[in-house]
Amino acid sequence: MRIFLAVFCLALVFSCSTKQPEVKEISYPERPNIVWIVVEDMSPEHLETYGGTGGKTPNLNALAAESLQYQNAFSTAGVCAPSRAALITGAYQTSIGAMHMRTLGMSANALDAYPPGFKSYSTVLPEGMWPYPVHLRMAGYYVTNNVKEDYQFRTPVVMWDESSNKAHWRNRKDPNQPFFSIFNFTTTHESQVWAREGQDSLLVDPKDVKVPPVYPDDSLTRRTLARFITNVMRMDQQVGEVIAQLKEDGLYENTIIFFYSDHGDGMPYFKRELYDRGLKVPLLVKAPWLEGGTKTDELVSFVDFGPTLLSLAGVPIPESMQGQAFLGEQKAEPRKYIYAARDRMDSEYDRVRAVSNGRFKYIRNYMPEKPNYQNIQYRLQNPLMGHLLELNEKVQLNENQARWFAQSKPDEELYDTQSDPWEFTNLVGNPEYAEKLAELRKAHEDWIAKYGDMGAMNEMEMVRNWWNGAENPPVTAEAEVSFADGKVTLTCPTPSALIGWRKSSGDAWKIYNGPFEATAGDSLYVNTHRIGFEASEISLVIQ
Repeated sequence: MRIFLAVFCLALVFSCSTKQPEVKEISYPERPNIVWIVVEDMSPEHLETYGGTGGKTPNLNALAAESLQYQNAFSTAGVCAPSRAALITGAYQTSIGAMHMRTLGMSANALDAYPPGFKSYSTVLPEGMWPYPVHLRMAGYYVTNNVKEDYQFRTPVVMWDESSNKAHWRNRKDPNQPFFSIFNFTTTHESQVWAREGQDSLLVDPKDVKVPPVYPDDSLTRRTLARFITNVMRMDQQVGEVIAQLKEDGLYENTIIFFYSDHGDGMPYFKRELYDRGLKVPLLVKAPWLEGGTKTDELVSFVDFGPTLLSLAGVPIPESMQGQAFLGEQKAEPRKYIYAARDRMDSEYDRVRAVSNGRFKYIRNYMPEKPNYQNIQYRLQNPLMGHLLELNEKVQLNENQARWFAQSKPDEELYDTQSDPWEFTNLVGNPEYAEKLAELRKAHEDWIAKYGDMGAMNEMEMVRNWWNGAENPPVTAEAEVSFADGKVTLTCPTPSALIGWRKSSGDAWKIYNGPFEATAGDSLYVNTHRIGFEASEISLVIQ
């Protein structure tokens, strides 16, 4: 969705104890610069390098020619907040209570009050589970998150060096300091299908677009798809601008670049679903040692991105991360399965789980009495959504298109995505696939047994557990400050709180990682924050 690493829109609690992670001492030049270019709500096939749907993507074509192209990269959800929760923590959203879109607080305990009275709160992560920006900052990286607005206030002040629409590697004071910079583009977001209509001319003729079989091939469908594909082409231009800046700064050749989307297309019957069209994402990785223009079928999950980032940066991967590195010195053996989940989307509850080996997809519907289609008010702004509803009402959709609106779902689904890429033919009950069904069913059950699944818990009960039964989020305790032998020591009574400090209100916040030198009479500002709690800040003169 609209906020990169929507941990902030989802609202995550990064459970960080006051004991900081161990970081291998290493000099700046030995740590590579890394850039993530992230787009929203876009399936791979819109890029010409993945086949194309009618638009031109020259900048991404050029990047692909110098990158390793992943053919089987998957989000952990078909919507932003849960998928980005997995991205930033390296943990499955279902294991940390971040599976809803988005987590409701007790002031919104009646869903008929949504969105009026809606509040989103942060998940309290298990102690010692660190978000990757903290690890990178501790390792000496300049860490930036370029998003539409300034979301720094939603996170601990030490999470990013910069988190705003002006965040950029060019803002670091030391040009030799390694950087990790994220650029998140909203141009392809679901909302831009209607927001840009009438304000931006189409770059592709509707008659030239590819219409997927989940939609009727008519003028309204083609017009809506042409708008979406035009947005993809505009995004391609933005990607070109970031790459041009790297080249201007003489950084392009030796910078590791990731390009990916936060989940599949932001179109009806794509977004929010656990079919490949909702989960599969493009992933291009350019690095000096990777052979450009090559492709791999290796399975990759969003929970693997954090561990891979740390592996590339030379930072030890913490045991709390449930994913595994697919590049770098800490690269693991290729994974056998990817896992995904769907829970409440806005006002609509559901609980669906999926596991795939890259070819066969197993889906478990825990609420089979509910339809796949959810009456999400936000999505009704898409002209194609209203069109599909009208055609369904008139019984003018074919069997595969109308299936979305069926009043119930099967308990289990199994698809061969190689022969049936749109996942229309459910193989459950077909004796030829009984062994595969049993294998993936067991993989799903083993996954839940290993990591847990908080989606089985009542949402309000989950929040009450986080807050120990209180009606509002707890407040992080103020820092305790001691000064002796020319050094300041900081502690926080709140377990898992992050501590930030600075000596001037205009300075950047530093992560506290042990006593630091100071002089009596110095000013000191200290911020303590456990996400999901309210932050506390004190200022004092060192005595």
